[in-house]
Amino acid sequence: MKKLPGYTSFPFSHGGTERTVYRKGTGPGVVVMHEVPGISAEVLRFADKVADAGFTVFMPHLFGTLGRKTNPVDRMFQLARVCISREFHVLAEDRSSPITDWLRALAGRVHEEIGGVGVGAVGMCVTGNFALTMTLDPWVVAPVMGHPSFPLPLTPAKAAALHVTPETLVNARRRITDEGLKVMGVRFHGDALFCRAARFATLRRELGEGFEGIELPGRSSKVNPEPPHSVLTIGLIDEEGEPTREAIERVLGFLRERLRVREARADAK
Repeated sequence: MKKLPGYTSFPFSHGGTERTVYRKGTGPGVVVMHEVPGISAEVLRFADKVADAGFTVFMPHLFGTLGRKTNPVDRMFQLARVCISREFHVLAEDRSSPITDWLRALAGRVHEEIGGVGVGAVGMCVTGNFALTMTLDPWVVAPVMGHPSFPLPLTPAKAAALHVTPETLVNARRRITDEGLKVMGVRFHGDALFCRAARFATLRRELGEGFEGIELPGRSSKVNPEPPHSVLTIGLIDEEGEPTREAIERVLGFLRERLRVREARADAK
């Protein structure tokens, strides 16, 4: 296992697949799922913020680079590898990728160990949709869909699709009504590559008041070679008053509300 400064690591196996999971922090558990090209320096920066906010981060290494600053060449190379992987169904509209089974099992392990009212799940880009699929399990109570990118928007129908099964949406709506489940999503306006407005329109239609969508102006992104896309990582301008920093603060607030505040209420009963 390769090391990340400040993190411990352990192997986690499910369904015959073993991966390394990096862990940092104390408090309620949050599964952080990285984007392409891997656990980059920018993804680590976000995970550190989650840990520093009072949570235990569990970050599985799903593919790609580890600890290196991202660049367009790495991103395109790793995206191409994801597209041919059997664990990712990048064009599926009404079903999720097989890798979500492994991620759901990891979230279950986190809940068994940490306890509390449940687990948070933050996905981004190619893993963004996975946070919604993970709500099939009752212990996932704080899902965050960071600029969800599947299915790749090759057609208008795919641009609006959610990459989840009909069962997932039925279950999410039931949990919204019965349990007060909330789902958060963040994206940039002007994201012409992967997460377009039509996808958030579908989330609002399907989840109603259970969906909190944050859509930032494209000009609020840090300048990159590609159009604005990754709110939580390479698009972040980490300065006071910047919309991207405010978006991350809202994500952290959402996790506190769903995990820490509810945990305190549960302990008081």
